[in-house]
Amino acid sequence: MGYHVAMAGKQEPYWYLISVLASTIPLEPGLAMSLYEVAFSLHRSGEAHGQVIQDRMEGRVTNMHRSFALGSIAGPGFEAEVDLPAGRGKVRFLLTREGLDRGRRKARLDQALRN
Repeated sequence: MGYHVAMAGKQEPYWYLISVLASTIPLEPGLAMSLYEVAFSLHRSGEAHGQVIQDRMEGRVTNMHRSFALGSIAGPGFEAEVDLPAGRGKVRFLLTREGLDRGRRKARLDQALRN
């Protein structure tokens, strides 16, 4: 999944797309957006695991196949184990309603551009 120019000006900050339940590492915007992309792909496909790879970081995202809630924010839950230069870390997060909506819009745009 790549970003499109049409959506580039409307890119929401990562904290609008995912809600972190627990993390043992500082979550930088680039890593958070990568986790979002992999998690949405897993949610859409129903697959159990996906890989996230960035410069100097790699990891595995697991689809928990259940919903979580944090106050009034609820959505499908995921867990990521990542290896960074500073060490290994774990992030538990959920996709927000806004994150799910953005992913669906982006998938429709991708489909339209392919046709």
